Amino acid sequence: MLITSEELVNYTAFDEVKNWEVDLLELDILEAEVEVKGIVGHDFTDEAYQPLPQAARLAIHKLAQYFALVNSGESLTKGIKSEKIGDYSYTVSGIGGNKMPDVLNLLKPFIKKEEPADPGNIQVRMRVL
Repeated sequence: MLITSEELVNYTAFDEVKNWEVDLLELDILEAEVEVKGIVGHDFTDEAYQPLPQAARLAIHKLAQYFALVNSGESLTKGIKSEKIGDYSYTVSGIGGNKMPDVLNLLKPFIKKEEPADPGNIQVRMRVL
């Protein structure tokens, strides 16, 4: 893993994440790393990324925190927008309450550009319609 559960607990301000089990935090971190890999096209294991760049580390922290909050928040996964318990009530915004953080700008410098296969050997087939 690129970050540890301890790093994530130190990063977050949410008690739900701080109190989440270590095994479950590691799954949330794995989920975040898979999301980042899908965005950039690689897994940051190349020597060029050692140590892990701060922007990539921050993106993983943000996503892992998001996944931990979503996975620990039963009401978020059920789609409950407001709840009342005795005299206490709260409402989760339907628009941004459980929206995944946008980390694209943090990861743009690390996106792997696809190289053309062989620019000198391009074949085109056309047919008449």
